[in-house]
Amino acid sequence: MFQSFDVTADPSQGIARVGKLRDAMAKSGLDGYLVPRADEHQGEYVAPSSERLAWLTGFTGSAGAALILNDRAVLFVDGRYTLQAAEQTDPSVFTVESLIDNPPRQWIAENAREGSRIGFDPWLHTIAELRALRGKAEARGIELVPVAENMIDSIWEDRPSPPLAQARIHPKDRAGELATSKLERMAKTISEAGADCTVLTDPSSIAWAFNIRGQDVPHTPLALGFALVPATGRPALFLDRRKLDRETEAYLTQLADLKAPSSLETELSAWAGTSGAIGLDASLAAEKLRLVVKEAGGRTTDLDDPARLPRAIKNPTELEGARSAHRRDGVAMARFLAWLDRQEPGTVDEISAVQKLEACRSETGESLQMPLRDISFDTISGAGPNGAIIHYRVTTRTNRMLRANELYLVDSGAQYDDGTTDITRTIIIGRANNDMRDRYTRVLKGLIALSTMRFPKGTRGMDLDPFARHALWQAGLDYAHGTGHGVGSYLAVHEGPQRIARTGTQVLEAGMILSNEPGYYKPGSYGIRLENLIVVEPESAIPGGDIEMHGFETLTLCPFDRRLIDADLLSPEERSWIDAYHARVRETLAPQLDGETRAWLEEATAPLP
Repeated sequence: MFQSFDVTADPSQGIARVGKLRDAMAKSGLDGYLVPRADEHQGEYVAPSSERLAWLTGFTGSAGAALILNDRAVLFVDGRYTLQAAEQTDPSVFTVESLIDNPPRQWIAENAREGSRIGFDPWLHTIAELRALRGKAEARGIELVPVAENMIDSIWEDRPSPPLAQARIHPKDRAGELATSKLERMAKTISEAGADCTVLTDPSSIAWAFNIRGQDVPHTPLALGFALVPATGRPALFLDRRKLDRETEAYLTQLADLKAPSSLETELSAWAGTSGAIGLDASLAAEKLRLVVKEAGGRTTDLDDPARLPRAIKNPTELEGARSAHRRDGVAMARFLAWLDRQEPGTVDEISAVQKLEACRSETGESLQMPLRDISFDTISGAGPNGAIIHYRVTTRTNRMLRANELYLVDSGAQYDDGTTDITRTIIIGRANNDMRDRYTRVLKGLIALSTMRFPKGTRGMDLDPFARHALWQAGLDYAHGTGHGVGSYLAVHEGPQRIARTGTQVLEAGMILSNEPGYYKPGSYGIRLENLIVVEPESAIPGGDIEMHGFETLTLCPFDRRLIDADLLSPEERSWIDAYHARVRETLAPQLDGETRAWLEEATAPLP
């Protein structure tokens, strides 16, 4: 199985571990220490050896930070994880604060003692983070102190070893473009920006640029490493050779000079001393890299990761791969949902549902000659009140039965060689009440609003986000997360820079894949989220219009639960969209299903009454 259900962190250890950290702080003359949920690459998914925040606090979410002072400890999380943080941490040790409304930089400025010395690991904080933090801290006379050795590592006695999983070539018939072409495009971007070179710190960018995939972090096919890409000349790739078989090493040697990751600081120092500006992406690159350049007498300049935007704009090969992956995944989802509908309430729990869904994906992938490589993230399998925890992760401790007359939220995805999927459906087990049907329909209306949008060139994700919330806002409701995130091509299920959210400043361009996932959460009762993946279409004319407009193509193929739809809340256009979408789902998936599942699909996709 791809997903583990063990309890991975122990909140009862919080007192002892915070105590050890405070002892280490005292020996170093520090009054505080920052512990982010991050690794040297600032990725959402990190190797077990980098799960420092979880080890210290018990909190296992994918975003957060802790600030440990001599007399208090604060955990910062965003709205997705408020309930989870309260359940996973010891309230006698940690106070939970909002990562968005009261982030560490603001909290420190308002609460830390003047003259305090607060330590941080410069490998685990971006340049932009430190700029913002430093501005707030210095105004209060608070000193930020970079430490040479991570202070959690010094007290984490059974810390796992760094990963050494095998990397492999991602062939052109999947990537759609040779690595040499990508590297040439990036070099041109670096030169036009006035930099001599840049350091790629995001393993997704390295995977895309060099057409490789790895297995170093859970559920995302990444090989952890760095790359130094010059405006002219050969790149240097800092990747442990133990991850490479003979074929992959020979392939990469044609593209770059292979070097040990431990030599990055030395190589960067040498570049800094002999070249002009070194471009660093302030939102992605570690503060440590800036310090290395500065100490060598070099100069840095802000430069967006030159692989990030090209990676987000999928080429025709990647888009066709995404369509193929979603057709395959739709078959697996239909088999799973048909099975779930046949089970009696109270006979399936959250874990067994996840295991069945993984089995459906594995069996479908094998039967269609495209094996499931991995799930794309730990499945969110939330029954009843657990569904109200936005990023709930089921464990053996929290596992709950799918009971009669409760909602079940399942958010899952897959990694195939030709694409990455991410889908959420909310299902009624038994009979729904009117409150559930009203909220479900309003969420569905938001999804339809985005699916049918036409929008002009230059539109940003933040411009579209309100349309997904409108039906909820009209009833005084909302959800505490963005509406959509970017998705990679057999890469990270959460990819930037594109997103549909209040903070989504990136212009949406043709070929970008995003999620469309409005939701509603009633703490202690249930959660509702509906998610399809969509791709931005090229601009095209609208009959009778003056301006060509972008639109969205829906990739995901899976029925919505008609039992939860209140048709009286839908406009005629919304009803037509649902019926047309269900007809497309039926026509695409039915030929690949067995008789029993096909019969279920026929009923699940029937026109609304």
